[in-house]
Amino acid sequence: MATNHPVVVPDTNVAKEPQNHGSNINYDIDDVPSWYLCIFMALQHYLTMLGAIVSIPFILTPALCMEDEDPARGIIISTMIFVTGLVTYMQVTWGCRLPIVQGGTISFLVPTLAILNLPQWKCPNKDIIGQMDSVQKTELWQTRMCELSGAIAVSATFQVFIGYTGLVGKLLKIITPLTIVPTVSLVGLTLFSHASETASKHWGIAIGTVFLLTLFSQVLTNVQIPTVYYHKGHGIAIGWFSLFKLFPVLLTIVIMWSLCAVLTATNVLPEGHPARTDVRIKVLHDAAWFRVPYPCQFGAPTVTLAGVLGMLAGVLACTVESISYYPTVSRMCNAPPPPLHAINRGIGTEGLGTILAGFWGSGNGTNTFGENVGAIGVTKVGSRRVIQWAALIMVLQGVLNKFGAAFIMIPDPVVGGIFCVMFGMIAAFGLSALQYVDLRSARNLYILGLSIFFPLVFCIWLKDHPDLIQTGNETVDSTLFVLLSTSILVGGSLGCILDNLIPGTNEERGLVAWSKEMALESTNDETIDKSTFDFPCGMEILKSWKWTRHIPFLPTYKVKV
Repeated sequence: MATNHPVVVPDTNVAKEPQNHGSNINYDIDDVPSWYLCIFMALQHYLTMLGAIVSIPFILTPALCMEDEDPARGIIISTMIFVTGLVTYMQVTWGCRLPIVQGGTISFLVPTLAILNLPQWKCPNKDIIGQMDSVQKTELWQTRMCELSGAIAVSATFQVFIGYTGLVGKLLKIITPLTIVPTVSLVGLTLFSHASETASKHWGIAIGTVFLLTLFSQVLTNVQIPTVYYHKGHGIAIGWFSLFKLFPVLLTIVIMWSLCAVLTATNVLPEGHPARTDVRIKVLHDAAWFRVPYPCQFGAPTVTLAGVLGMLAGVLACTVESISYYPTVSRMCNAPPPPLHAINRGIGTEGLGTILAGFWGSGNGTNTFGENVGAIGVTKVGSRRVIQWAALIMVLQGVLNKFGAAFIMIPDPVVGGIFCVMFGMIAAFGLSALQYVDLRSARNLYILGLSIFFPLVFCIWLKDHPDLIQTGNETVDSTLFVLLSTSILVGGSLGCILDNLIPGTNEERGLVAWSKEMALESTNDETIDKSTFDFPCGMEILKSWKWTRHIPFLPTYKVKV
């Protein structure tokens, strides 16, 4: 009988056999497939992660005033991959212990652009940059990276605090669905200008990218291709592989990139055209083969009040988004509902990961990758060990700087097409939280419309008038400008305030359905086996100490009912 993936057939000699759990999953969270199956399945998660992370530097590096031909662009993407591996291993092994991948996120780009839009961080015009030597150009973008690094690292301490102190549940009683909708959806809506600017460099290629991505991810999603594989004890066999469902983004990039290569080789595209594959060949040529990313590699982080408060908007958006994935992943990998201590620890660990990302100079934070959550549902492989292997592959890949540089060479119109779909999906993901609220309520429609439309009007206008705020104190001016020009912060705050002030029933506001989905109401039901969320070692010692029952992030935590 054909399965979703040819290589997840139980092996008679694996370290631990998949059990019959009464579900259609091949490997559940505690199963340990043989090492060679782990590597193959880990590669799938690695490739899925690449499709999600590769687009971030295309917005980040121009905002840092970095030139297209600068080989440091490859260093940044390699650093992102490296940190993703480190944080993913921390999260899977000692954090929430769910098989999730943690890495760079679009949510941090909105406050990043607001910070870099301050007068002191705006890029000089191209003529001035062209007159600089290499040392001055490097200093130009590194000072901005240090500003982002400090803002990211310090703002993430809030996430660490609410996670390890157990305040997550209390915070999410205030952050309602009508707070989440504008916060998350505005991440995608605010970035539309970047998608338009990049795609407009060749609309034919950009639209072709959108077409292929739509074809692979929506039309051909259930089409499987025959694959030859080897199964120990059974020899060579034919299986079926869900290629289009697993790798729609990577397939689209490879095909359109190849098309651009053909147009480049035949000189259909003129010399210097942004759709040519050789326009940034210098990046690949100048990149080192091996380079180990290290903390403060671009300089010591700098901290300003404006940067920290602005970046806090990204931290809050990522916190809510990650928590929403926890119960979903638990169901996918046949695990019990995540207990409160696992949720607390997961958010705290994500905060630690964002601090590491800041100190390492990735220019971004960390968040749960929704693409990899979807990969679990497709492959029916929810083994924690597979994600640990994927984390190892990411760390090793992050050392290969040539590989990171290669992705910077993706033609801009191809990236623009990906942006059109990706940013739209982020906006749609935010709007999906409306399923919990009553959309027949005039109250809810008022809050929704105002909290989405007003930030788009006000924040864009404020960015065009950066000198409007004049309090006489430069620090206060910068702080107010970043806060008021960060659309996800303005929209989320407006939605939160209105939803908590304007009278409405819990059912109308969606609080009843939302609390069930978030699974934040912990239970001390001893009939549910939650050992899967225990630490991999040291549990006997923790259980022997009574005081550990009062620590919100320890597996021995007991909630008072």
